[in-house]
Amino acid sequence: MADSRFFANNGPFALGEIATRVGAELGSNADAARRIEDIASLDAAGPADLSFLDNPKYADAFAATAAGACLVHPRFVARAPAGLALLVSKEPYRAYALACQLFYPEEAHGADTYGEPTIVHPRAVVHPSASIGAGATIEPGAVIGAGVEIGSGTVVGANAVVSKGCTIGRNCFVGPNVTISHAHIGDRVMLHPGVAIGQDGFGFAMGFPRHEKVPQLGRVIIQDDVEIGANTTVDRGAGPDTVIGEGTKIDNLVQIGHNVQTGRGCVIVSQTGVSGSAKLGDFVVLAAQVGVTGHLTINSGVQVAARSAVIHDVPAGQKYGGVPARPIREWQRELVAIKNLSKRRKPDEPADDAS
Repeated sequence: MADSRFFANNGPFALGEIATRVGAELGSNADAARRIEDIASLDAAGPADLSFLDNPKYADAFAATAAGACLVHPRFVARAPAGLALLVSKEPYRAYALACQLFYPEEAHGADTYGEPTIVHPRAVVHPSASIGAGATIEPGAVIGAGVEIGSGTVVGANAVVSKGCTIGRNCFVGPNVTISHAHIGDRVMLHPGVAIGQDGFGFAMGFPRHEKVPQLGRVIIQDDVEIGANTTVDRGAGPDTVIGEGTKIDNLVQIGHNVQTGRGCVIVSQTGVSGSAKLGDFVVLAAQVGVTGHLTINSGVQVAARSAVIHDVPAGQKYGGVPARPIREWQRELVAIKNLSKRRKPDEPADDAS
């Protein structure tokens, strides 16, 4: 259950309204007028709370929950305890996300402060030529450079730095200690603490007697509804721009190299590295600790398993895994074959329990 010191609850809401907003159907015993006050896990929820079940591992907790209502897949309806009001959905986790956004809109989208006074803390440093939109907030220690444009409702956190010429759209969140340079950022973008955007890409003409630095003359373009996790870095392009596509979600501790382009709705999980000039299509998923070689293309809809190394182009819609990454069924068969091979022993090899 959310701590009210940190999270503002927008409830209560009637079950019927919740069902409409999340696209669920009310079960036969659900009273559409019943008021629900909060969201909670199955084991912590009480009679005024809404919970959800998506993973079969928690079916026992579902059968014992004291929640007043629950979002659930049709296949689990018969296991519901007596008196539990059901909101039935084929995608209960997505419905849960929408319910959380209903109860806690500021956590999902940031505060909508358009039309409210702009707040610039006295200890922030804002260049006179910068433009700060209505309802924006600039927190203590933040530095806003010359010619910067910040849209309405955007929050720039403590000690963040937005360098000259950068633009940030509306209702964005720029967390504490974020640094932004050479970048244009769309609307509703969330940059968590410590993110670094727009620093030099790693470009050198290597050779004797020294490696010559290649000036990085591109930008970073971050489209609408992108979220980037803490301490992730996105290098600016060397000439072409680095582009993060609309709706892409990037986890903590990810490295995006110069000239990388991602499509819409990509998911890039923690400790992944995408080398320079790689291109990702729409809705590509890179699981944790994936390495992507530069100058290749991962086409739309591809999913890459954790700790894989992608060294060649990947066709659209494929699932890949391994080092080097290959079609996932092929990789899994190889793992099984190696495991079976390790169990074999030569005829003259002594058994493990031989003296």
